[in-house]
Amino acid sequence: MAEQVPKSVLFVCLGNICRSPIAEAVFRKLVTDQNVSDNWRIDSAATSTYEWVIDSGAVSGWNVGHSPDPRAMSCLRNHGINTAHKARQVTKEDFTTFDYILCMDESNLRDLKRKSNQVKNCKAKIELLGSYDPQKQLIIEDPYYGNDSDFEAVYQQCVRCCTAFLEKAHRG
Repeated sequence: MAEQVPKSVLFVCLGNICRSPIAEAVFRKLVTDQNVSDNWRIDSAATSTYEWVIDSGAVSGWNVGHSPDPRAMSCLRNHGINTAHKARQVTKEDFTTFDYILCMDESNLRDLKRKSNQVKNCKAKIELLGSYDPQKQLIIEDPYYGNDSDFEAVYQQCVRCCTAFLEKAHRG
């Protein structure tokens, strides 16, 4: 059997505490359940660049280092999925080391395309995760200001999209 070349995917949303960690956890479970996790490097990150100065004078990112939103964690646990993800920002290296960068909405897509233009040797294919949705829901809406049912809708959409993405990535 031919040696599998590992593939890599980075899921991205605005703050990396709701949609992208859900997508990352869902995809991680899918590849684990299919016994192909050794073939994948999986992560998630934020496009947000909000920064502020802390008392010490150090600059910190918006949600950097934080766990996902408690409602996202609860939604994942309800489906038997755990995650230890800590929020981080997209880096220049992400554009040169990931095969796919899959984001949640047009704002994320614009930010990522703009950032990728500043990177030499960008190899990542930047797409909307929703472009893989068999139900054709292109945008994965931010549930942050919503309720538990909004998080559940994001989860279900991520399951559909990640399943279709994995099938396509397997073939290609």
